Amino acid sequence: MSGEQNKAPPAVTLAALFFGFSKIGLSGFGGVLPFARHYLVETSRWMTAEEFNQQLGLCQFLPGPNVVNLAVVVGRRYGGLAGAIMAAFGLLAGPVAIVLLLAMLYDAYGAMPEAQRMLRGIAAAGSGLLFAMAFRMAMAIKQKPFFLPFTLLVFIAIALLRWPLPAVMLAGIALAGAVAYGLLKKEEKEGKEKA
Repeated sequence: MSGEQNKAPPAVTLAALFFGFSKIGLSGFGGVLPFARHYLVETSRWMTAEEFNQQLGLCQFLPGPNVVNLAVVVGRRYGGLAGAIMAAFGLLAGPVAIVLLLAMLYDAYGAMPEAQRMLRGIAAAGSGLLFAMAFRMAMAIKQKPFFLPFTLLVFIAIALLRWPLPAVMLAGIALAGAVAYGLLKKEEKEGKEKA
């Protein structure tokens, strides 16, 4: 690792939360989760790759947009209630202003064939960003192959079998909880046998 990567992350102030999440919010259209991961894990080092995966998993189980939930969780972690508010406000303020402007432009020019072609290109780029983020998240769990079957089962259930997301989430929680409980009991038993 380089010396830059070994440095401790800087102190996280309310202003840093606001401007950091503003930067994330203004980084992409159609989904900023890949930018959030890059900023939180690689740029600011406010989270490790594993922490990002864990927090994102939690945020996907909560109502509302994942990245807004993530902003609230990270903001709360570093700045309490005020941090949660500043991070969420920073994430949303710039994009809301831009979307309002784009909505006015779309009303005026959205039917033009050039605008439609541009929107299709943007959608393709957004898909690429999503796949790139999924690949990076997978790299963070490659050293824990125990979790890969859960990933595969959820993918099959949602993408191939088209099962409803809430049912898959509840089943995933139950299955993962049962397996984790079993592993914990096994470790306790092995610890007692060694003692």
